[in-house]
Amino acid sequence: MREVKISSRTIYHKYCEVFIEIPKDIAEDKVSDWLFENEDKWTDAISDANGSAQLDFGFGLGDGMDDKEEEHEMRFDILGENYGGHL
Repeated sequence: MREVKISSRTIYHKYCEVFIEIPKDIAEDKVSDWLFENEDKWTDAISDANGSAQLDFGFGLGDGMDDKEEEHEMRFDILGENYGGHL
């Protein structure tokens, strides 16, 4: 008899969302800058939401989450407008 090792790798992901208010007068192309400068307004909330999010099978790609090579991906989308991007 010979011994054989059988291995398996399964990918899971977590997905969560939080909503915050931003000033109306910020230009679309400056929203990501504003979010970085005001991380204290959302980082705890997104961390808490991620902690309680369920594990789902797969890479979690779609809806703007499209970077399969990254271990963590974050983005923003302005509600009611067709604008968003990665953070």
